[in-house]
Amino acid sequence: MRRSLARRLSVLLLALSACTGESAGGPGTLNYYFSQDPRSLDPALSTDVPTGELAALLFDNLTQFDPDGRLVPGLARTWEADSTGRTYTFHLRRDAAFQDGRRIGAREVRASFERALTPNAAGGRPLPLLPIEGASAFAAHKIDSVPGIRALDDSTLVLTLEEPLNFFPELLAMPVAAIVPTPVPQDFDQHPTGSGPWRFVSWSHDDRIILAKNPHWWGGAPLMDTLQIRIVPEPLTWAAEYESDRLSVAEIPVGETRRWEEQHAAELQRRPALRDMYIALNTTRGPLRDARVRRALNQAVDVQAVLATVMAGRGVRAAGAIPPGIVGYDSTRAPYTYDPAAARKLLAEAGYPNGFSVKLWRTPRAEYARVAQAVQQGLGRIGVNVEIVERDAASARAAARHGDADLFLTDWYADYPDPENFTYPLFHSRNRGIGGNYAFYSDSALDSLILESRATGDSAKKAALAREIDARVFAAAPWIFLWFPVDLWAVRPDIEGWRIPAIYTGQRWTEVRRVTAPAVATRPTRRPP
Repeated sequence: MRRSLARRLSVLLLALSACTGESAGGPGTLNYYFSQDPRSLDPALSTDVPTGELAALLFDNLTQFDPDGRLVPGLARTWEADSTGRTYTFHLRRDAAFQDGRRIGAREVRASFERALTPNAAGGRPLPLLPIEGASAFAAHKIDSVPGIRALDDSTLVLTLEEPLNFFPELLAMPVAAIVPTPVPQDFDQHPTGSGPWRFVSWSHDDRIILAKNPHWWGGAPLMDTLQIRIVPEPLTWAAEYESDRLSVAEIPVGETRRWEEQHAAELQRRPALRDMYIALNTTRGPLRDARVRRALNQAVDVQAVLATVMAGRGVRAAGAIPPGIVGYDSTRAPYTYDPAAARKLLAEAGYPNGFSVKLWRTPRAEYARVAQAVQQGLGRIGVNVEIVERDAASARAAARHGDADLFLTDWYADYPDPENFTYPLFHSRNRGIGGNYAFYSDSALDSLILESRATGDSAKKAALAREIDARVFAAAPWIFLWFPVDLWAVRPDIEGWRIPAIYTGQRWTEVRRVTAPAVATRPTRRPP
């Protein structure tokens, strides 16, 4: 049914295109899409993925991510930390300017950071800037400026932190830390002016956003003239639009995987996502307090079979929370084996030979429904009765945050490619509930290891600590560990230079071009960063 629907959608779109004469924007245009309208075009309000992606196109940060998730220079050419790990000095490039001509120096960066932290930007999420000394007090109206931000001269910025953080430069690559001109005009969130590789042209809400290349960008102008971003909510429509040549790239829906592998194999790109798929087990509720019970639940679910049938094999079995591609990932650690007999034995040892009942909360996402049913069947085989509770995303997440969910089926995307992003928010006791630790897991020894790994300036020690933390979490089983998803995208044959980004802000479309377009036969010369 789904395959037939996708084909019918593709035929219908071709017919509509022919009737209306609507094109994909001409040979100088790249065509991308979001699944929803962005919340805003102001980076200070970037709490959703579309707003974050646009911030990376329209603005610059001190540091940036490249498509492979590596941290690269942005407005800062170089940076270094002092021996305490608390003070970072950033050396800014001298050739960067906003698109209205104003040059960007250290004072402009300081003003932009303070704007993002000010309560007038309420509704944003300035967490990446809060480690700066005095930032929290400033955001709470307790002081008038942030003492941890100092502009030594026009091109030297010194940031002092409340405590050592070895991943702080990665935080500055996040959208809320993008540099904006201050003061900003009244309608800045609708008509922004940035310094990034693309400049804003128009925004038709719930329809499309048009960007044009910034010919004066310090990194060299993008290879194509226009980037058109349409709002296309339905996954099946993404694929149909792509097949109708109205999108340059498209993510392939899980249910369409086999068809695309058969019909478009040469156009497909795969990339292991920096993402966990898991079920949080509330370690403060009933039998779930006992680690033996939690390990039994892991052994009762045939994860490999669920991955093959529900996800078309698009994932890597998880034996911890740190995914491939992140420091600390241990490919030699074996996942929990599917062994219902061993699971029943563990339950009996824990005092539950006849099982018990729990509620599994999930959101309405289609693949979640099938995963939840498979987990329900698996746990049922060892005497654990599972009631599935479906709620909208906000309600289900609120139940998990407030500790009302026994089990919560969810996922976790990396904001930055560091092991800290998979340990501190998910398992440190400070973050139980609303902070992201939906298992309400608490282990003082683990807390100490996590804090030590955040602070050390020794990269080898950090990697060893990350592996130790992940192994300790896996043994304690505060989750049912499912898999690390693999992204699958299609790229039109006439598109060059596009890669699936490891971090969602890592694809800035500057190196992407349509190779059959006569207008791009000659590649512009780039200036070195």
